[in-house]
Amino acid sequence: METCREHAISEQTYDRWRAEFGGLKLDQARRLKDLERENQRLRKAVADLTLDKLILQEAARGNF
Repeated sequence: METCREHAISEQTYDRWRAEFGGLKLDQARRLKDLERENQRLRKAVADLTLDKLILQEAARGNF
């Protein structure tokens, strides 16, 4: 494909992107990516808080 060559992407990458985002409009695809980034950020925050909670529980038991 000429477009793939112009943008230096493989046809497999294009096909994968088309399968994932083919039915979405540009603003919908951007919103999806924004939500995915926000979800990742929130998952990291939950993981950090869970670790903090476990450390505090151990300290409260006197296991430090």
